[in-house]
Amino acid sequence: MFNKIVFIVGMTGSGKSAVSDELVKKGFEFVRFGQITLDKAAEEGDVSEANEKKIRERIRAEHGMAAFATLNIPKFDKLLEEGNVVGDGLYSWSEYKVLKEKYGDNMYVIAIYAPPKVRYERLEDRAIENDSKNRWRATTKEESKSRDYAEIENIEKGGPIAMADYTIINTGTLEELKKELNRILSEIDDQD
Repeated sequence: MFNKIVFIVGMTGSGKSAVSDELVKKGFEFVRFGQITLDKAAEEGDVSEANEKKIRERIRAEHGMAAFATLNIPKFDKLLEEGNVVGDGLYSWSEYKVLKEKYGDNMYVIAIYAPPKVRYERLEDRAIENDSKNRWRATTKEESKSRDYAEIENIEKGGPIAMADYTIINTGTLEELKKELNRILSEIDDQD
């Protein structure tokens, strides 16, 4: 039996981090695709949505549309030696294709969906103190909408969501989200 790698996809505010956190509680190793961007923004001293957008686009211009997958593959491979892995934030179609080619049947994609109105309300209210990784910062409705458009138009974000092996509609409670995740994990385990 090989260790599995599960990638979480969805628009900002859909619940990707909540699902990833649940997988970590279940023993999965964790890699956040976008940590590369956040680390670079912190290094530059400007952790803002506008600067992060520039950094993401600059990284993709330099390394291609599969940049975040390619740059994270060494982390994935190392962690897969230790156990199952969750990758939070697979975004582009190019990333999906590179990862599917590399990991094949050991790769699963779970899309988390919530309508824009729900996501924007969550994003406005989600700041958490002592968030050293900047995973839970609040953004305005305008910032969130702008990010949605940029991710759909500029980084092929729709492809991995459309090709997901599983989709969770996340409009209910955290307990409902966990229950659906457990159902999916059971299905994945049954495929061994």
